[in-house]
Amino acid sequence: MLDIKKINAAINLITAEKKIPKETLVAIIESAIKTAYKKDYWNKDEEVIVKLDLEAWKIEISVEKTVVSVVENPYTEISFEELGDDAVNFEEWDTIEIDVTDEVLDSSIWDSFWRIASQAARQVIIQKIWDSEKQKIYDIFKDKVGQVLSMKVVLVESKKIVLDYNGNQVFLPKSEQVSRDVYAPDSRVYIYVSRAEIDEKNGPRVVLSRKDVNLVAKLCQMYTPELQDGTIRIENIIRFPWVKTKILVKSELEEIDAAWSIIWPKWARIKSVMEELWGEKIDVIVDNGDIHTMIKKSLTPAEVEKVEVDNENYTAKVFVKETERAKAIWKNGININLASKLLWYTISVELI
Repeated sequence: MLDIKKINAAINLITAEKKIPKETLVAIIESAIKTAYKKDYWNKDEEVIVKLDLEAWKIEISVEKTVVSVVENPYTEISFEELGDDAVNFEEWDTIEIDVTDEVLDSSIWDSFWRIASQAARQVIIQKIWDSEKQKIYDIFKDKVGQVLSMKVVLVESKKIVLDYNGNQVFLPKSEQVSRDVYAPDSRVYIYVSRAEIDEKNGPRVVLSRKDVNLVAKLCQMYTPELQDGTIRIENIIRFPWVKTKILVKSELEEIDAAWSIIWPKWARIKSVMEELWGEKIDVIVDNGDIHTMIKKSLTPAEVEKVEVDNENYTAKVFVKETERAKAIWKNGININLASKLLWYTISVELI
């Protein structure tokens, strides 16, 4: 027999813990019972009406049928003859509700019926809980896009990283993780809030990242007051996560060394950023308006002897000694590719 008291207790618990309206959960259960009825009685066309009254602790199940002279579909139609003495109260094509509550509750297929209904309700409720959680996380982070936040590592399982932000659990997706990073339970890590969007198909979505290039920019800003007050600014920043980042900086004040402001004596500021990135190398280049100098500096740690620039086609040739060629290009061309993207010039290396 259907125990509505238990259903009511379960609904109250879910409502309290997951903040899903009670009316929504009742509607889900009613819909699940409709689904089960149609499945057990082998008719998808039948219009089933379910009313779950938690206050009265009862359930009513009825089906709609159309009154006709000749029945062609017994699942959706009923004849005057079947109505018996009640037939005088109806005209042909009237729609009536027939109570089948006792038929369902007392039937031999009740156990199977309720199992189907329970499974259907459970699946929908789980989805509703998930949707509710996604909406809650979206509401928390929608105004924090572009910020770096400190979060506590809760769980590290294979590539699954679970973080805690003010009592809310969030996930760092594999696609936004950096292979060199070390995640240890109870440790804290800076996370960049990359996006918060509502997708028509999947609903609310928040993307957290350790790979986004803006994470480096925001960390530099945290440790550099001159970036915070606008004395210097980042013109461009290019990153190959966990390997190297190149930053182009500029100041309108001649007396300010923009690169030095970020690096600081004994590399104090930039070292703090690099430690947050588990040793990722960071090159800081000053935009001083001289593209020749900027290209030379962008290929650090290589020493460039000469630079030839084609400003019309945005290309440049750099000339280096044999011993410096590997440094200029670096692993898989990472150094020269980052330099090219940083300065918007296609750079090639020639031996001198």
